[in-house]
Amino acid sequence: MAHADPKIVIIGCGISGVAAAQRLHKSGFRHIQILEATDRSGGRIKSGRLGNNITEIGACYIHGPSEENPVFCLARDYGLLGPEALNPENQIIDYNEYPPYISNWLSSSGERLSLECVSPAVELFHELLDNDLESENLMNSSCASVGHFIRSEAQTLAAERWKDKDENTRKLLLSAISTMMKAECCSSATYSMDDIDLRGFYAYKSLPGVDCTFPRGFDGLIEKLMSEFPSDLVKYNWPVRCVHWNDTESAINTVIVECEDGEKISADHVVVTVPLGYLKKHHSTLFCPPLPAHKLKSIEKLGFGTCNKIFVEFESPWWDADCEVIYLLWKDEESLSDHILDIRKSWIKKISTFTVITPSERGSHVLCGWISGLEAEHIETLPEQEVSRSITELVRTFTGNPDITPKRILCSRWFHDPWTCGSYCHPRIGCSAEDFESMMEPLPASGTQSKPLQVLFAGEATHPCYYSTVHGALLSGWREADQLITIFLC
Repeated sequence: MAHADPKIVIIGCGISGVAAAQRLHKSGFRHIQILEATDRSGGRIKSGRLGNNITEIGACYIHGPSEENPVFCLARDYGLLGPEALNPENQIIDYNEYPPYISNWLSSSGERLSLECVSPAVELFHELLDNDLESENLMNSSCASVGHFIRSEAQTLAAERWKDKDENTRKLLLSAISTMMKAECCSSATYSMDDIDLRGFYAYKSLPGVDCTFPRGFDGLIEKLMSEFPSDLVKYNWPVRCVHWNDTESAINTVIVECEDGEKISADHVVVTVPLGYLKKHHSTLFCPPLPAHKLKSIEKLGFGTCNKIFVEFESPWWDADCEVIYLLWKDEESLSDHILDIRKSWIKKISTFTVITPSERGSHVLCGWISGLEAEHIETLPEQEVSRSITELVRTFTGNPDITPKRILCSRWFHDPWTCGSYCHPRIGCSAEDFESMMEPLPASGTQSKPLQVLFAGEATHPCYYSTVHGALLSGWREADQLITIFLC
């Protein structure tokens, strides 16, 4: 045992950094310091308000709220969830992250489409997404990407199953699949599902349970976790310039964390929890010596994209009282397109869904529009008035009501956030499980004579099967803390 109580620096106060600190402090470690570049905790967990409605600017759902999900278990134990989320029946249902939300479907001709009309397309799309790595469809597929796989399989199955339907109906159903593909782009924070590796996509592991939200805001979880350790453990507005680690056989064992203001902090171990987007942009200056070649290659191979939200408030609802999600179907998208070619002119067509924010209040009814990829990055460059005008025109087109006018909007802007550079990761074409393993590999590599576990890595992009999720990020923080706990306490 080198030190009874080593000095540990954690870079980043998002959920993975907070989880690592909480775990270490709970195990008796007292020399812990979190360095956070911004003025707040939570990272990509960020709750806000539009009127009196809570809006999740960042993470929104507990995906798979069941006993297997540590985020759900913590939220339950902290008393942060509503009665429906705590219903035991909701915790055992496995929808593979595609619960049957009550939906309204609208077309670009201003028509309301019946669920019976679009259900063949919805069922076919979910059938394709319900494959797993060992399924015959995937094993026999020559497609490299999810987009190519869905497009190929959907067109083949549509030709077989819908051959007795008239041409207009077939076009409408194919356009509905395009709508679903654009929604899936938001789940993967990508420009197109053509960019997502087929086997990497199906390596993601879903958990049972009906996705739920935090009635009083997701950041309540951060507050509860941080209440378990001293407040002075975190330094805010404290960006890090460089982590100096040792890859030689020298007797020097200390890691030096060089901050932007010039301060140098000595540590026995450093846990880096910065988002993959930031790592992609700054890895060359963030580490000295540079990261090993295989780790750099994995950073490059993993994808990191943007999913933005546009919250829109209305005086009164124009959707059904029990509606949970609104789908927008463009009637000219039977070619199964999930991205926009002329982004500057037609970015608005990438918005395929609005989710209904509950509860609502009289005079304040809020929808959340979802947009991803290059289109999501583009809207961050537009004035709010222009986004509001486009949303107004979109709603009027799909409802056929020229009088509907939003009261106000609120947009997330994750791509231009200098500390995130996007939203979350995805398995880009060519990415494999080995790349996720490389992402979590500490410095220096095992087998060297240098002091082990000088620099550890956590965050959602370091989890091989729960990537892009809050529970994946939290588990990664615990994982790295447990490595240190094992060395010093076992």
